[in-house]
Amino acid sequence: MPPETHVLNPHPKESKVASKPAAEIIQSIGGAGNVVGLTHCATRLRFQLKDASGIDQSAVEAIPAVLGAVPQTGDRYQVVIGGAVETVYNEIMALPEMKRISSGGSSEGDSVADMKAAGKAKGPRGKFAALDTFFEVLSDSFRPILGALLGASLFITFMALMATLGVIPAWNAPGVTLDPSWQFVNLMWQGVFVFLPLMVAYNASKRMGADPWVGFGIMAVVMLPGFTALGKTDGAESVFGGHASVVQIFGLPLTVFDYSSQVFPPLLMAGVLAALTVLLKKIIPSSVQLIFVPFISMLIMIPLTAFLIGPIGVYGGAGLGNFLKSINDFSPFIFAVVIPLAYPFMVPLGLHWPLNAIMLLNIQSLGFDFIQGPMGAWNFACFGATAGVLFLAIREKDRLMKQTATGALAAGLLGGISEPSLYGIHLRFKRIYPRMLIGCLVGGVIIGLGGGVKTSAFVFTSLLTIPAFDNIPLYTIAIAAAFFTAMILVILSGYQTPEQKAEVAAQVAADEAEASKKSAHVASVAAPVAAGTAGAGVATATSTGTVTAVATLLATIGSPVAGIVVPLAEVPDPVFSKGIVGPGVGIDPTEDTVYAPAAGKVLVAQPTGHAFGLLLDSGVELLIHVGIDTVNLAGKGFDVKVAAGDRVEAGTPLVVFDRTIIEDAGYSLVTPVLVTNARKFGPVEQAASGHVQVGSPLLTVAAK
Repeated sequence: MPPETHVLNPHPKESKVASKPAAEIIQSIGGAGNVVGLTHCATRLRFQLKDASGIDQSAVEAIPAVLGAVPQTGDRYQVVIGGAVETVYNEIMALPEMKRISSGGSSEGDSVADMKAAGKAKGPRGKFAALDTFFEVLSDSFRPILGALLGASLFITFMALMATLGVIPAWNAPGVTLDPSWQFVNLMWQGVFVFLPLMVAYNASKRMGADPWVGFGIMAVVMLPGFTALGKTDGAESVFGGHASVVQIFGLPLTVFDYSSQVFPPLLMAGVLAALTVLLKKIIPSSVQLIFVPFISMLIMIPLTAFLIGPIGVYGGAGLGNFLKSINDFSPFIFAVVIPLAYPFMVPLGLHWPLNAIMLLNIQSLGFDFIQGPMGAWNFACFGATAGVLFLAIREKDRLMKQTATGALAAGLLGGISEPSLYGIHLRFKRIYPRMLIGCLVGGVIIGLGGGVKTSAFVFTSLLTIPAFDNIPLYTIAIAAAFFTAMILVILSGYQTPEQKAEVAAQVAADEAEASKKSAHVASVAAPVAAGTAGAGVATATSTGTVTAVATLLATIGSPVAGIVVPLAEVPDPVFSKGIVGPGVGIDPTEDTVYAPAAGKVLVAQPTGHAFGLLLDSGVELLIHVGIDTVNLAGKGFDVKVAAGDRVEAGTPLVVFDRTIIEDAGYSLVTPVLVTNARKFGPVEQAASGHVQVGSPLLTVAAK
């Protein structure tokens, strides 16, 4: 075979498997061995890792199925997928290497308890990790039922629309009786909301390590018709304006509530049940735990929930709801402005989950909710900012951002889900937030001036749920103003820094150049094949008449520094050696200057001098990482010669380093040279071994 050619895809099955998003995501975060736990919410994969410090976020976000990545405290790492998150999650859990996680097993030192202990040992970070855990538990209690809530909310919206059009009477007004046919339609959403406490009890108990069916069974007792009937027996005393009753049980006062749609009682119950479960498993011998842990748990928790935890949850939730209602009653204008301005900061922290619970409680106790209307202003300002980004991405031919923004906008406008926009775009480009906040303010002011917007149902604020709000014209004007204000401001001012714009422009130019080269290559192949010739270096005919395609060499990358070639697998950093960042080689330098290996543009030039990203004229993106962990030197011993945005030619000095300083500090000088956009090309192969000089062939990159 000629040295400038390679057989395309010699292992098609392996390539196909490697291209799956599930495998790529796991590889990009350090492999299955780095994963301690994995859950997912409506749009995000939530990883608990052994070590999240070495992950290359740009490599994770380069995976086509990934909308964004969000590092968190305590070695937590979130990967934003969007609406397909459950499919990707299932594919990840089905990977053979993930069986340890999916089966709940762990190797020594890999348990969640070990990871928590390690987090606490790191000081203040452990405190923030505990806060993260609290909100993750809250999120994971709702996450599995979001689909059911969304589906039920659309039934409610449909009923509201029918009432607005006069097809049926006001379906939720007191004393209204619907035709049996419409009664049946109305029942379609009630199952989800009436039995919501059972769903939350199951999810919360499971998330906190208790038996979820025991949690379900405990909560089910206070929702039985027989439990409610206790409040109607002789001697029962009506309290809270008839919303509850008190009856004596063995001389103790039992407060009987309607627990339908309540979420705070099951959350509190699950927390106490989890602590009790841990205690019982320490006391009861393992041989009889299967019988006595559930029994004793129920024996203790059913009365405790009925007499104490349930009422505390109801009173606590009502207290929070009344506090917010008092603010809204005092000034609907202030409330309508504060809520949409607060949400952009609450959602990233998970603080919006308690508000969701209060919305449900408001509907159950008041018959309406006053939070969702102002919240719609935030959501549509968020979606408007995404629409502005999509407009610019289309205009600037930014293919990746166009894909991300399209998916995020669809999830928002049709599903009312803001996370893909927030995590996939807005938190990555800080210029967006001020423009989005102005949209929130405009929408909130309009709702406030109009006297507020209410809804009698828990819905996701999307285009499909507009009919669920009581003042449809006011709400529509407000969310439209929020949407278009944010969109126009993003379009006018842009969302990228000058450096980010230059990087996108360079990438677009490289894509166009690559497409042009491919077209020219196809044309050169077509002519000799049409004429019935073999086309040397293009196709080879076998004795059976089969034609095997081969790829033409796209680029030969010279060595940026003189030294000894080190195979990638032997580079002393797993992030590099495992190919997570990209294929390539290492070089153990024998001289002290790193040069540009070919003509191109500097995309990244770290001021510490330890790493450089180049976009070569061939379209190859190259990372040159001088030494291992040398970022810790904070620039000491490095004399940087270029800056981001500079044009370089082959032989342009990038940095001069002092090997004595690096070696005395205990760091390896091995310098990885990696192709970071390798998926755009064919095979990337090592072209040299042993000693190389500056400019000597180091890597070959074939066309795809």
